[in-house]
Amino acid sequence: MSDVAAIEGFVNKFKALKTEISKVIIGQDEVVTQILISIFSGGHSLLIGVPGLAKTLMVNTIAQALGLDFKRIQFTPDLMPSDILGSEILDEDRHFKFIKGPIFANIILADEINRTPPKTQAALLEAMQERSVTVAGHRYNLDLPYFVLATQNPIEQEGTYPLPEAQLDRFMFAINLEYPTYQEEVQVVKATTSDVKVKVNALFTAQEIVEFQGLIRRIPVADNVIEYAVSMVGKTRPNSDAAPELIKNYVDWGAGPRASQNLVLAAKTHAAIHGKFSPDIENIQAVSQSILRHRIIKNYKAEAEGISEEQIIKSLF
Repeated sequence: MSDVAAIEGFVNKFKALKTEISKVIIGQDEVVTQILISIFSGGHSLLIGVPGLAKTLMVNTIAQALGLDFKRIQFTPDLMPSDILGSEILDEDRHFKFIKGPIFANIILADEINRTPPKTQAALLEAMQERSVTVAGHRYNLDLPYFVLATQNPIEQEGTYPLPEAQLDRFMFAINLEYPTYQEEVQVVKATTSDVKVKVNALFTAQEIVEFQGLIRRIPVADNVIEYAVSMVGKTRPNSDAAPELIKNYVDWGAGPRASQNLVLAAKTHAAIHGKFSPDIENIQAVSQSILRHRIIKNYKAEAEGISEEQIIKSLF
């Protein structure tokens, strides 16, 4: 099948996937789209939202609809690397045998990732970046597709370990979850307080998702679009000559080259789900908020004057 026909098929499957997910998840349309864009782009996502916004349910439903193996890890301050990677035990024949931990799945929900110590965060970081883990000197490859969706609670920051910038940078998207609208909340309450069980059908296989990820990487991008993405990221750096006044006044550190790579990859997927065969500048702008939000470090002045990341990113267009 040609890539053009494959993209047309992908558009239809993506619409069916959104319909399947909306059986369980009411509203949050933009959030679901962004999570799916990062899955098909081969990236990871960080979900930032208060408790009770159905983050776990959302990830579980997406995993079911994609036909993928799903595991949830609840991060706590006493969680050790072996709790997520697995450990070696002596079997009845007195041989060491490796028992795989919960990190061996296609979709991992890392709940409250900032609650765990740096040692455990580092173990997860290797899995995210290398798609493999090292236990007792042995390297184990993880099954593809492999996708980490981490959640962070923005309210309660006592007893947490803020994610280092190097780890934040590994997340393709940082997605903010807002409260549902009045109408959506009414529908949520109706749907969740009855005894009706909704069955989510698997529309993809793991192999199909890997093939679609390859298809998206093969999408051609015009040089001017790549140059636009790179110059947009360059403008976030306060020492750059191209940086606007807003950046020079309110930003301490800008985004690195990984942001440029992610902008182009996500724009390809954004274009594909809308039936376009090549991304343009509008696609770059559409994904820029979630890709740059966690890569820009504001200074104290920005905090004091209430300048948001959204305003800063808008000034780059």
